[in-house]
Amino acid sequence: MPAKDEMMNMPFEDSQHSWTDDLPVCKESGVGFSTNQIYREDGYRQEEHSFEDRSFHCKYDEATFLYGIFDGYEGSRTANFTLQRIAAEILLGQLNGKSTSEEIKEVIRQAFVAVERGYLDSIGDILARRAILQLDIPDDLSSYEAYQQYPEIVSELNKLNSELSGGTSAVVALIYQNKLYVANVGNSRALLCKTDSNKVLRVIQLSIDHDLRNEDELLRLSNLGLDVKVFRQGSHIGNQENTRCLGNYLVKGGYREFEELSKATAEPIIAEPEVHGGIELDESCCFLLLMSRGLYKSLEEATGTEQVNKDLALMAVEQFRVQSTLTGVAQAVVDKIVRIHHDASMSNSQTTTPTGKREDITLLVRNFNFPLPHALKSPTSQSICVNSIIQSADNTSIINNSGETNVDSFNPSTNDTSDNTSDTFPNNQLPRDRNAKIKPYVDFTEYFHNFEKRKKEGTLPADIDI
Repeated sequence: MPAKDEMMNMPFEDSQHSWTDDLPVCKESGVGFSTNQIYREDGYRQEEHSFEDRSFHCKYDEATFLYGIFDGYEGSRTANFTLQRIAAEILLGQLNGKSTSEEIKEVIRQAFVAVERGYLDSIGDILARRAILQLDIPDDLSSYEAYQQYPEIVSELNKLNSELSGGTSAVVALIYQNKLYVANVGNSRALLCKTDSNKVLRVIQLSIDHDLRNEDELLRLSNLGLDVKVFRQGSHIGNQENTRCLGNYLVKGGYREFEELSKATAEPIIAEPEVHGGIELDESCCFLLLMSRGLYKSLEEATGTEQVNKDLALMAVEQFRVQSTLTGVAQAVVDKIVRIHHDASMSNSQTTTPTGKREDITLLVRNFNFPLPHALKSPTSQSICVNSIIQSADNTSIINNSGETNVDSFNPSTNDTSDNTSDTFPNNQLPRDRNAKIKPYVDFTEYFHNFEKRKKEGTLPADIDI
């Protein structure tokens, strides 16, 4: 495993492989995903672009677990960079000596800041090429005239601007020393499902949606001198929907190029995360869901639900009862939402708002102590269970068809997710005949031969009575 300094000096490569792939996978978690899709009447699958979501779920040591989902856009470069760098900024020594919740939260906050700074440093060559090309086009030309006279230069500039627009939302969950911390920028979500004293399952959103429906974000933009009425009428700020993100230089360092942002007194789109924690872990917590925007947005579009968090948690509970792995739980929820969205879009229902396409989807499930009755359990595996409780209840919803219900056949005090078969036998296969004789595995022939010989000779010890 590389040291932090070595990691920071390594040139970034936008590839599918990350050093985090070499970290042990957390066995108490699973991930499901589905690539974006444009719906066709002939049913043929067509993707609008390559898969841009990234995620990890790793166990660093017995007391440290890290999970993250990165919802990239305009390419996967920023999501790849963030996945690799944020893990290094949190796991490679920064937590040493930190004991208070505020200290841990500051480590996470600084990790986001360092990732943003590192990413902007990594695109220096793109900015340099862009600046050189811009010098070749006279300033007094309109966009149309520039394209007519310098088509190749304009095409290259458009390509570079697309690269500079690449960004990502991020939601990260850290379990450290029996406490839970969650941080996010953008609109990827974290939901915690826990039971109260009456065993009612509740859903708590631990992340903040940084978009133009967030009144706190609109107030922040207003304080920068921007006219938020413009943003209330639309869905975009600059060239994206989020008011916070990692990456996307054009809407940050280049924000003055956007008319509606040009009067801001400081960069309106920021990378500072919302950080919650430390949440003392407790047996009341059931499971944690981390998701990219595509998951809950698809369900909202297809059904018009106003309680999407509750609906997602109900789907997860349903799959916990029938699946045998946590990856199966996550993937089954994703597949169900994909099917619901596809059917709604193809049916032209008047009660839905079909878009004719769907975004990338990623869902990460981290189990604490919710029963998985059909779990596959290896005879040699050792499970590590971490329980949790939430001290605050932002955006809380209650799971029930009518608003509130007890969780049937669920005992939150137990961590047992295995069946009742014995681990002594391979693949949990017990002997078919419990009264069958077992073949001897020690040869006593020589012992009995010597016993009979000495009996005849009368030389057996006096205390042997057979």
